[in-house]
Order: sequence, then structure tokens, then C-alpha cells
Amino acid sequence: MLFSSITFLFLFLPIVLAVYYLVPYKVKNIVLLIASLFFYAWGEPVYVILMILSIVFNYFCGQDIKANEDDPRKAKHGVIFALVGNLLILGFFKYYGFLVETVNAVLPTDIPYRELALPVGISFYTFQAISYILDVYWKRAQVQKNILYFALYISMFPQLIAGPIVRYSDIEEQLRSRKMNAVKIGNGAVYFIIGLAKKVILANSAGAVFEEISGMAAGNLSILTAWIGVISYAFQIYFDFSGYSDMALGLGKMFGFEFRKNFDYPYISKSVTEFWRRWHISLSTWFREYVYIPLGGNRCSVSRNIFNLMVVWALTGMWHGAAWNFVAWGVYYGVVLVMEKYIWGVFVDRLPNPVRHIYTAIIVLVGWVFFFSPSLGYAMRYLLAMIGGGAGIVDNTGVFILISHWLLYLFAVIASSSLGIRLIKAVIRVPRNQYVQLTVAAVIFIGMFLISVAFLVTGTFNPFLYFRF
Repeated sequence: MLFSSITFLFLFLPIVLAVYYLVPYKVKNIVLLIASLFFYAWGEPVYVILMILSIVFNYFCGQDIKANEDDPRKAKHGVIFALVGNLLILGFFKYYGFLVETVNAVLPTDIPYRELALPVGISFYTFQAISYILDVYWKRAQVQKNILYFALYISMFPQLIAGPIVRYSDIEEQLRSRKMNAVKIGNGAVYFIIGLAKKVILANSAGAVFEEISGMAAGNLSILTAWIGVISYAFQIYFDFSGYSDMALGLGKMFGFEFRKNFDYPYISKSVTEFWRRWHISLSTWFREYVYIPLGGNRCSVSRNIFNLMVVWALTGMWHGAAWNFVAWGVYYGVVLVMEKYIWGVFVDRLPNPVRHIYTAIIVLVGWVFFFSPSLGYAMRYLLAMIGGGAGIVDNTGVFILISHWLLYLFAVIASSSLGIRLIKAVIRVPRNQYVQLTVAAVIFIGMFLISVAFLVTGTFNPFLYFRF
């Protein structure tokens, strides 16, 4: 069930909110847990069993680690067992087919295998479970004795499908006690509406352009069309994922939870390092806290730090998908970040800001080519088209798309920076009277919601890119 669906907006969410606020406080977590399991089972009723098994497994692993906290050897064995168990489950469903295909391609074998549907959100809730296990082991958080609370942490529907990845230490207290009031619900609704508009109006529109261009052979793309294609994808994936994250934050507020923001206008970055501080913040934070720092972080020799960075980025690529183009994407960013840190970063910092923005944009756009390509061969052909190895410099397709979609790209540029929100706030603040301001704000956000619903009703293109991860 998509957040950006009529069923969710006008059936599931209103019913769950109504029941949640009508029941006594001590029952609210149970209501939210039941709703979350139903939400997940709506699309994948079989895989909800897998999630429940993951909940039970990690709950008892946490109990075992806590019980052996005075015996470091047993506690360490317990955490290793838990980590291996989680990674085996994730690896089987996400990487088994990729591994068999690779073995068959490299060796003279023909190992048969059945392609399994990837359980939606497994990468997200597995990483959340691992964060719980390690937080308990490192004594950053107390073990959760109430299995219903722990089950809610793993399965909470606002952030279940596509994050943000919520670390257990960040939400531990909120599972027991949290504030709920009308102001928080209102703020949550604003976050949700903004995210819905980003997803339905901007991401879907840019995605439709990208789908048209990516359906063409890379060799038939002009430079103009190839660049329009990758720029369209860059807008699609940003508004798609950040919009969903905004909706998750908004839903969390409606139910009394506070999640950390997952995006901070990454396309305004002046370096690739800054870009990754602003993009998918919860994933970057997770890898820093649970992989990079345990490996030694940057408190080590240069060679060791380079190794740490490359390991993290290879794993980041693999996390996104079981294909060589994702591995290449991760390694690509690992190399760029190492070079930026140790070779050309100082030079880049001295450049004028517009040049730094262009430098960052080009590197990020090249990265998106690896990300969206079905194979490394296609990625190479597309990159070649971007520098003139396709159908010339300009073609009618590219010109037509620019003429017919210039307003979309203008809104996309505005909305991908803080300018969009600043403009909305400026309009709201024009009236001096507070009640008039509230009325103007209500008109703006209700209008955004109604326009988004109109796009949903009249449109047929409504994918969600991060479901595949």
C-alpha cells in the first residue's frame, strides 16, 4: 500500500488515526502495531511472517545479550549470532539470485535457482534490527523487555517501507512515552502534504519524462536528450524518496513520534562530501555508526582510512541492489570521496561557489547513470551519449521535451532548494493578522493536497523507486 494512493489517503489512514486517538493511551501502541502489520500484509501477506520471525529472533537475541552482559565472551558470541542471522536472511532474499548468476557466469556451471520476490522494506527493517542489537551490546540503549514495543519499533508503518532508518537509541523513550496534541498533528499533516506533492506532482512528472527517454536506445540519444534524461531521473529519485521521507516524518508526528529528517536539500551541495551529508541521512549515519567507526573511521593511517571508506561505499552500493551496476555506483562514490578528501578537495574549496555547484552536479548526475542503468554496458553507452557518442548534439526529442516541460523543471529547481518553502512562508506571513495567516496557510496546503489527489486520480504513472531496495 503506497502512501500516495487513494486507498491509503481516504481509507486506511483516517480509520487508523481515528481508532488510535479514541483508545486509551496504554492501548495506542497495540493499535499502531496491528495497523502496521496489516499495512505490510496488504501487499505481501506471506512476507509478514518473515517480518514476525525477524521480530521474535531479534527480541530474544537482545535478551540473550543483556543476560550475558557480565560475560563479555558470551555477549560477543550472542551479538555475532544475531548479526549473522540477520545478514543471512537479508542475503538470501536479496543476493542469492545475484550470487548464483555470478557463479554461473564465471564458472562452467549451470546452478538452477528460483527468482524470489524481494520482501518490501527488508533492507530497512533489517538494518533497524541490527542497530538495536548493537545499541544493546554497546550499552547505548536498554534492552526492550516488552515484545510488543519492540515489534512496533521494527514494523511501524510510517517508516517501514522506505525509511528513514530509525536507530533504536533514537526512539527508545518514545516507544514508552510520547507527546500527542493538535499542534503536532497539524505539523505532521503539513509535512505529509508537502511530501505527497513532491511525490505525486514532481517525482511522477519527471519520472514520466525519464521513462520515455530511457525507453530509447542509448545510441539514439543526442547529448541534449541524454542530459535531459539523467536530470529528469535526478529530480524523480529526489522528489520520490524525499517526498516519501517527508510523508513518513509527517505520519510519525501524527502518531506522536519524532523521526530525524532524511534529506536536507542535497542538490544545493558544493562538494560530493556535502552531498552525502544531505542525501539519505539515515543511511549515511547508519553506515558511519555501525560500519565506518567500528572499522577505525578516520582515526587511523591514510591507507587504512581509504580502505574503510571503500568498504563502506562498496557495502552502500550492495545495500541498494544485487547487481553489478550498484556495486559500480558504490565504488564510484568511494573513489570520488577518497579523491575529494585527499587529492583535489582543497582545490575545489577554493573555486567560486557556482563552479563548485556545477562540479558536484556533474559528478552526481554521472553517478545516477550507474544507478538507473539495468547493466554496466548500458551505463557505458548512456555516458557515451552524454558526451556526443550517440545521435549528435541536439535532436527534436530533446527540444520538444524542453519546450513542453520547462515549467516542470522550473518548479523542480525551486522545490529542490529551500527557496520553495521560503516562498510559501513569505506568502503566509504577508497578512499581519494571525488568524488570516492561518487561513492562508490552510488554503495553500489544502490546495496542494487537492491538486495532488487530482494528479493521483487522473494519472496512471505512480511508481515508488525505493521499493526495489
